[in-house]
This record gives sequence, structure tokens and C-alpha cells, in this order.
Amino acid sequence: MDGEAKRVVVWGTGFVGKMVLPEVLRHPMFDLVGVGVSTPAKVGKDVGEICGIGGVGVAATDDVEALIGLAPDALVHYGPTAARAADNIRDISAFLRAGIDVCSTSMTPWVWPAMILNPPMWIDPITSACEEGASSCFTTGIDPGFANDLFPMTLMGLCAEVRRVRALEILDYTNYEGDYEDEMGIGRPPDFTPLLEHTDMLVMAWGATVPMVAHAVGIELDEITTTWDKWVTDEEIKTAKGVIQPGEVAAINFTINGVFRGETRIQLEHVNRVGVNSAPDWPRGTQDDVYRVEIDGTPSITQETAFRFTDGSGRDAAAAGCLATGLRALNAVPYVNDLPPGWVTALDLPLIPGVGTIR
Repeated sequence: MDGEAKRVVVWGTGFVGKMVLPEVLRHPMFDLVGVGVSTPAKVGKDVGEICGIGGVGVAATDDVEALIGLAPDALVHYGPTAARAADNIRDISAFLRAGIDVCSTSMTPWVWPAMILNPPMWIDPITSACEEGASSCFTTGIDPGFANDLFPMTLMGLCAEVRRVRALEILDYTNYEGDYEDEMGIGRPPDFTPLLEHTDMLVMAWGATVPMVAHAVGIELDEITTTWDKWVTDEEIKTAKGVIQPGEVAAINFTINGVFRGETRIQLEHVNRVGVNSAPDWPRGTQDDVYRVEIDGTPSITQETAFRFTDGSGRDAAAAGCLATGLRALNAVPYVNDLPPGWVTALDLPLIPGVGTIR
């Protein structure tokens, strides 16, 4: 990569985008030239006002062609999740066809595009757009993403043998305001079947890193299986979204298991609880809200990562993790620019040391 600042367009001023944009503006390695939004009420507003930092002289727009006309080095896309896949594919493809690389956090199944459960209608348009524009598309996240691909694969490189690698998310959702009722069944009766309890949906949404790790170490999995457990509270638990009543689910524990030669060898596990006292017998970190890698091998290794704000802002661990997710995509831009056209995964990227972060 060269030492010149990269001109970027950022798409999305939701939870992640609003945190990342102020960091882009003060980062010496990036020049913010445009911001795209999907919400009509935000169109025309100063991006700084949207982010709560005062005017910065850049107006938000929903005009994709106008943003493409700015000829940025990359689009950094913090748009909606795969629940709005068609919108994401339409917008991202337009930039790729114009020869503009994309680094995104939106379509987490794209963390490993080769995953068999990725629908062709989600993959083929991006493949074609990259070919047409000679451009590259990289998707990252925290989970799926660097917490369960980059971290475990790096540590596995320190081993002579790995009997099992396990990546865990251990989070308290008390302050979480997203959808955990229908997706996970938290706050629902235990007989409710949430969306992600269905094996194919769970693997497609969260399991991309399991076959990625298998590919990275040169094995072909026999199958990918899942487990799903629920914990029901016997007392009220107050949350940012209201109250979870006695008899309702207050914690879930799922695993996605890569089976090789009849044994689980690669495992992704979530322990998501509401309230620190919920599901007391389930795994915990040495501190609250952590991502952990456990390798049973030669040698065995345990790594625990906590994302925190220490700036007095009062923002919680979940917000810190979301900012890290957004910055992984941003900081990847110069390196994605240097790669050949096509899909980009964590396996294609070099070390990204964060040039310009010490200043």
C-alpha cells in the first residue's frame, strides 16, 4: 500500500456508521468524500449533524450514481443486514461494476462466500460485478468475522496439533436494543421457536467462519451440526427494551459444529444472556462481555478479548465491539485496493496493523 490517504465513501449512518464516521474524519489515512443513506429523512442533512458532532460540510445522499461519480478508492458499507439483501446487493454491485472496491459489514454470510448455504442469488451478482469492474469485495464483522476467523486461525498457527478449536461470544444483552425476540427467542416463552433455532438459518447467519477455518487448515468437514439451549428466568429482569417476565427465556446457548472424521473439531459457540445472573452454570469470561478462543492442542491456548471504551463516554462493551467491527472494514481499504479483483476474505488479506492509528 502507498502512503497517500484513501478517498472513501461511507454508506450507512446507523449504529455502526455513526460511530465510525467521526473517526474517518480525523484519520490521516482516509479522506471522506461522500456518505450514502437509505433513510429519506436523512437525505440532504450534514453528516456531522447526523452523527452529533456538528457540521462537517458533507451532506448525506441516497443518490448512488452521484456517489459513484466521486470516484472514491473504496465504498465502506455499513448498510442494513442480510434481512435487506436485495438492497445491499443492488447498491454494492453498482460500485463494484464501476471499478470501486467495497469493504462491508452488512452481509455476514459473505465472510465466506464459498459457504454452501449462501444462495446463488446473493453470490452471483457480486461475482459478476467484480469481474465487470475489475474490483474487489471484502466482508467482515466481529462474529461472524475477526473474533472467530482471524483470532483462532492466527492462534492455530502456533500449534503442532489442534484437537479442537472453539470460538465463543459471551455477552450480556441487557442494554441491547436490536431484535433478540424473534431471532433468538429471548423474552419469549420457551416453546417459541425463534428464527435462528432452525439449523440452516443459524449456519447461514453465523456459521460462515466454520468452513472457512476448515478450508484454511486443509480439511473437508463431514458435516456442520448445531445445538440450541434455552434458560428460563424465575424473576423479572429489566432491560433496555422493557421487562423479561418470569417463565420467559432470558439466555440462549447455541453451537455450530464442524465435524471431521466423526468428531467436532471446529466450534462456534454463543452464550447470550440478559442479566449477569442469568444461566449461572453456562460459560463465562474472566470478565463480562468477551470473545474467547479456546484451543485444545499442542500447546493448548486460551485467548480472551474484551472491547471497552475508556474515554468516559459511558458507551458499553457492545458499542465498543461494533466500533471495532466498523474499523476493521475501514482499515482494510488500502489492502483490499492492492488485491486482484474478486471476492476477498480474511485469508486473502495481509496483516492490517492500523497505519495512522498512532498519531
